[in-house]
Amino acid sequence: MKIALLGYGRMGKEIEKIAISRGHEIVIKKEINDIIDITLADVAIDFSVPDAAFNNISNCMKHKIPVVSGTTGWLAQYPDAVALCKQEKGAFIYASNFSLGVTIFFELNKQLAKMMSNLNDYDISMEEIHHTKKLDTPSGTAITLAEEIIANSKKENWTLGEKASLENIPIVAKRIDEVPGTHAVWYDSAVDQIEIKHTAHSRKGFALGAVVAAEWLINKTGVFGMKDVLNIS
Repeated sequence: MKIALLGYGRMGKEIEKIAISRGHEIVIKKEINDIIDITLADVAIDFSVPDAAFNNISNCMKHKIPVVSGTTGWLAQYPDAVALCKQEKGAFIYASNFSLGVTIFFELNKQLAKMMSNLNDYDISMEEIHHTKKLDTPSGTAITLAEEIIANSKKENWTLGEKASLENIPIVAKRIDEVPGTHAVWYDSAVDQIEIKHTAHSRKGFALGAVVAAEWLINKTGVFGMKDVLNIS
């Protein structure tokens, strides 16, 4: 398939390598202000910047090009993207993290939150670690994890770096050179600790997941997530 890369930074270059290794062709490599003809592509993969993401996604939908987006920090406009996708009968996947392992990790996190929801002796806290060039804090993956816990427990919100409380999930965000991504969720009581953790060894896992999602999205209509791609009910 012919792929448009909307954003040609570190992730875009990694996606290019994976896509070519799987027999695909990169027909567009868009930097922030480039003018492109998106109709040259069969599918688009957006790993751009928050200010550009919605315009990139909208352009794809208006030209009937399936689009996969992993850009974080633009989600205030996500409902508009969903509405536009439905209006244009387009195809769209957004994920805060395209790693196939993280998709499984999200499901483990949700199920653990359900099992722990009535155990009031446990405080919940989270930590995420990324490279120093990451633009958003906390990470989109950490926010997704926190929101899944909130949806399946008595917690009401998350905050950045504050102490745990009955209503609150604190997220500690660290930035360390060359760390692709680590996410941990802890349940702490006076007598023990339960931990689930995902550690990325490189960006290849994120790139592979994005390409797999793009392959899956071809010839489909609707708004999907990585759970659909992996057929996780």
